[in-house]
Amino acid sequence: MDSHSQESDQEGSLQGKSARGKIKIKRIENTTNRQVTFCKRRNGLLKKAYELSVLCDAELALIVFSNRGRLYEYANNSVKATIDRYKKACSDGPNTGSVSEANTQFYQQESAKLRRQIKEAQSSNRHIIGEALSTLTFKELKNLEGRLEKAIARIRSKKNDLLFAEIEHMQKRELELQNANMYLRSKQIAEGERVVHQMSLMPGGSDQYHQQAVTIASHYHHHEQVETRGFIPVNLLEPNHHHQFSVHDQTPLQLV
Repeated sequence: MDSHSQESDQEGSLQGKSARGKIKIKRIENTTNRQVTFCKRRNGLLKKAYELSVLCDAELALIVFSNRGRLYEYANNSVKATIDRYKKACSDGPNTGSVSEANTQFYQQESAKLRRQIKEAQSSNRHIIGEALSTLTFKELKNLEGRLEKAIARIRSKKNDLLFAEIEHMQKRELELQNANMYLRSKQIAEGERVVHQMSLMPGGSDQYHQQAVTIASHYHHHEQVETRGFIPVNLLEPNHHHQFSVHDQTPLQLV
């Protein structure tokens, strides 16, 4: 069987496949399906280019860029040499007008494609905010509802993460303030005990000492109440009863 008969059989099989159903030519929305289709059709295109160059002894160069920017190419001579030949033919031959017309048609098609994509994006945005829903079918409304529920779940999850982080920060800050308050309170109590001890060593009557001790004790007791307001009360003096100062249990000062 010669090559002509093989091509006839291939064309017949292709016609049989196309008779069963045509594929609507539009952009494939599913990313996985789009990548699979690209790989299959790219390989088929490279194969057709190779067959054309061998069967017809034609010089050709094929350049394909994927949507991810990867380059695929085939040339039976070299891509650069074929492009240089193309430029020379465009500049010298009478086909400059046809090339310009082809470029114009290409850009018109690209412009129409971009306008269609912009229109679809605007329509999708209106559907998300609950507008222009009368044109959607029940299935499309169900899909839109599912998308919105997933988006709301992600938003709530992010909001909860931020709230938990803020609560944890405030708890750490509260603990730091409590520790600082405990340190200052113990420092003030120690300072009061030092002052009372110094006063006990000073010469004077017991009544004068008793009155000054009462004044100092009430002063530090007032500061302790102010500083512990809003915090968990902690009694630092309970473990050390022998250091606790009591006016009623104080014995009169006896001078030697």
